[in-house]
Amino acid sequence: MPEGDTVWHTATVLRDALAGKTLTRCDIRVPKYATVDLTGQVVDEVISRGKHLFIRIGSASIHSHLKMEGSWKVSPVGKPSRAGHRIRIILEAGDIQAAGIDLGVLEVLEREHDVETVAHLGPDLLGDDWDPHVAAANLTSDPDRPLAQALLDQRVMAGVGNVYCNELCFVTGHLPTAPVKDVKDTLRMVQRARDMLWLNRSRWNRATTGDPRPGRDLWVYGRAGKPCRRCGTQIQSDSSGDRVAYWCPICQT
Repeated sequence: MPEGDTVWHTATVLRDALAGKTLTRCDIRVPKYATVDLTGQVVDEVISRGKHLFIRIGSASIHSHLKMEGSWKVSPVGKPSRAGHRIRIILEAGDIQAAGIDLGVLEVLEREHDVETVAHLGPDLLGDDWDPHVAAANLTSDPDRPLAQALLDQRVMAGVGNVYCNELCFVTGHLPTAPVKDVKDTLRMVQRARDMLWLNRSRWNRATTGDPRPGRDLWVYGRAGKPCRRCGTQIQSDSSGDRVAYWCPICQT
C-alpha cells in the first residue's frame, strides 16, 4: 500500500532515471491533458511531498497521487508491459521509460503554483520541513478525536497511511479508537512515525518489526487471527470503517 515512504522511494527512482534528461516522448492518457506534449523539454527535478509526487519539466509540473493502487514503473524503452490500459502516462528520455499506472490523481499544473496543491498538508515526515513539535501540536489540536483518524489526517503530518497508523498504535500501546488525549507523549509518537518511515524510505519491502523477512515484517497490520508477536493473543480487526483497523486486545488498551 503506497504511503509516504513508497512515494519518497518512487520519486528517487524517477529522479535517477529522468532528471537532467530531455523527454523524447510524452503520452498523457487523461482526456483533460491528452493534448499536453512536453517532448523536447528537460526534466528538471522530481520531488515528493507526503503522498504527492511532482515531476517538474520547464514551466509545467506533472502532479500525481498513487492513492491505494497506483505506481510508477521505470524500464527500458520497448520492454513489454502487463499494465496495458491501466497506464495513465508514459514519459521517455532516450532509452528509459517511466510509466504511471493506476494513478489516483494525474494532472498537469503550472510549475510556479504546484505547491498550492499541497499547502494544506502538515509537516512532511520525510521532507525538509519536518518539525516534530508542529506535528505533535497538530495531533493534539482535537484531543477527543480517535487516534487512528488523527494519524491518517495528512493535515497533522504528511506521509502516514493505514499500515503505519496501525503499527504506530501497536508500538505505543493504544487502541486505534482511543482518543488522542490518552497519548501521554505525543512528541514521542510523531518521532516514532518519522523513524518508521525514514528506515523504510529506500526499500519496497516495508518493515516495522526490525525483521524485513516476509511474514515477520509487521506487528499487527494484515495479521487478523494470527498470534500477537509479543503476547500470543489473537490479533483483532474491524473493517466496518473507511480503513481496516488491527490491534492486540492485550498489548493495546
